Amino acid sequence: MTVETEFLRFSAEKLTQSMDRIETCVAGLTGDQVWSRPSDNQNSIANLLLHLHGNVRQWIASRVAGVPYARHRDLEFAARSGDSAAQLTANLRAAVSDAVDTILSLPAPRLLERVQIQGYEVTMLTAIYHVVEHFVGHTFQIILSTKRFTGNALGFYDQLNRGGSASGSSIP
Repeated sequence: MTVETEFLRFSAEKLTQSMDRIETCVAGLTGDQVWSRPSDNQNSIANLLLHLHGNVRQWIASRVAGVPYARHRDLEFAARSGDSAAQLTANLRAAVSDAVDTILSLPAPRLLERVQIQGYEVTMLTAIYHVVEHFVGHTFQIILSTKRFTGNALGFYDQLNRGGSASGSSIP
């Protein structure tokens, strides 16, 4: 294993783990909760799902994989209603699945290729790192919102309370 292949593997695994957590959260909420905004200057979970979808498609599918994608970033945040929670998560899952496939099949030497994204010139390594950290950040916003709506623990770290390790995953 090389540093490059470990970076690509871990990036794909972290995106998948975060997507799994988002699906767990959204599955426990009503449609009204998913589209609810605490205030006008805060986003709903649905807005975050739209935003993550746009970000993953633009940064990974379009700029790393070369698949055409026209993003409408402002609409991701402007939406006040729309697709069901199930459709939003299915769309995001498809984007993440495509991104994971792209990441895992990317030849290591391409990590240093430069691409233009949202006015930034970055390496493909930087683009992947950006998407993962951005995705994880919004995942934790969704987790917090879900806990506020439901009052429930989500069980993502239960194995730590039993002195075990995360089953099926090598990452926390």
